[in-house]
Amino acid sequence: MPHKKMKITAFVFAALAGAAALLVFYNAYNRYRPAVVPPPAAREKQADKILVQKGQRKLLLLQNGKVIREYKIALGFAPVGDKLQEGDGKTPEGRYRISGRNPKSRFHLSLRVSYPDDEDRREAAAKGVSPGGDIMVHGLPNATPFLGHAHLLRDWTAGCIAVTNDEIEEIWSLVPNGTEIEILP
Repeated sequence: MPHKKMKITAFVFAALAGAAALLVFYNAYNRYRPAVVPPPAAREKQADKILVQKGQRKLLLLQNGKVIREYKIALGFAPVGDKLQEGDGKTPEGRYRISGRNPKSRFHLSLRVSYPDDEDRREAAAKGVSPGGDIMVHGLPNATPFLGHAHLLRDWTAGCIAVTNDEIEEIWSLVPNGTEIEILP
């Protein structure tokens, strides 16, 4: 009987080691593979405004004042209140623009929010702190695309707005640079 226990133990160990090796390979593959960049949608299908409702954890794409898409979001790890300084974990509040895009982000695609604006810089300077920056609307970390909607279980970004990878691909396609983004409490 002890011989049979040793075989089972060896089998379980080998299976766990194999699963761990697959997970390492999978993470490395996803971290370094280039993102598939979706083409822009036809002009008549594009959003002309993004509305973020932090309290409801929603991102809405609007066209002529009508909602054309709605997404559930995760925010900065300390989401209540306006961003005051770098490292506070807050997602900023106010009116900004989508000022660029990064297909090679460490997150699956990212759209840059024009934070900080001049007012944000003045407020931070008056307090003697840095306002921070690099606020994005982005997908999941490249190493963990399998999280899917589980990423919504808690706010986890450093101040960004996160959606799933499929959702950021759709948003990327529907939102041109220069689009207004209004972030509400």
